[in-house]
Amino acid sequence: MGLVYLEYDFTIEPAQPATDILIAELGEVGFESFVENETGLLAYILKSDWREDILNGLYILQQPDFEISWTQKEIQQQNWNAEWERNFHPIIVGNRCMVRAPFHQAVDVEYDIVIEPKMSFGTGHHETTHMMLQHILDIDVQRKSVLDMGCGTGVLAILAKKKGAGPVDAIDIDEWCYLNTQENIERNDCESIAAFQGDSSLLKGKKYDVILANINRNILLEDIPVYAECLNSGGILLLSGFYLEDLNAISSKCGEYGLKFEKNLEKNNWISAKYVN
Repeated sequence: MGLVYLEYDFTIEPAQPATDILIAELGEVGFESFVENETGLLAYILKSDWREDILNGLYILQQPDFEISWTQKEIQQQNWNAEWERNFHPIIVGNRCMVRAPFHQAVDVEYDIVIEPKMSFGTGHHETTHMMLQHILDIDVQRKSVLDMGCGTGVLAILAKKKGAGPVDAIDIDEWCYLNTQENIERNDCESIAAFQGDSSLLKGKKYDVILANINRNILLEDIPVYAECLNSGGILLLSGFYLEDLNAISSKCGEYGLKFEKNLEKNNWISAKYVN
């Protein structure tokens, strides 16, 4: 028997910015994957990680400007494929990179990435992943060592590898993400990417030219000192997973460790920022 998940079906009106805030808050309390739809949001959490009061205290659910209701049901892990096939559409980033599922037809682009996300985060549809892909397209990673921290599906590591980076490491604390990254690495003929399950404690003694971290504000603030220690002189740190109002705090923490803010992208109040060592 596979892992058992709970699916929360949220109806949200108006959709934004409530949906983005809800995704961020649900991620903080253990929800692993999200699918936006016409009425709101589907959110998934392992039944073993669920508790009865899990939604208590969520900021967005207390706001009178939004009407948010939900139902929940239990699903088996294998049911996920049918769910994301109904909701996952191919995307093109910068007219150069396509992220698609195995059942989508390929088109003529410079970088064709095939992702089967299952319960993992990172199809390119969320603003943060999309902006991180944009950043990677804009920088030179040829023959440079790259770390994809909090790799989810491994999509960022895969694009870096396809652009000529190497060696490339991909790390996620979640076992499902780690396994899914391994599958997507093989699916994209990027077997030289090394995937690991764990957190920033795995980075002791490691050095990289480029570090990619699309996680969330709290983990980024905690791990920026580790990233700074691991970044080679002249290296690049690309961060996402936080809002515009968090940018000052992120940049201030980076500045404490000698990392200089260079620029940021913004999409629907989400931010992806570039720092240099």
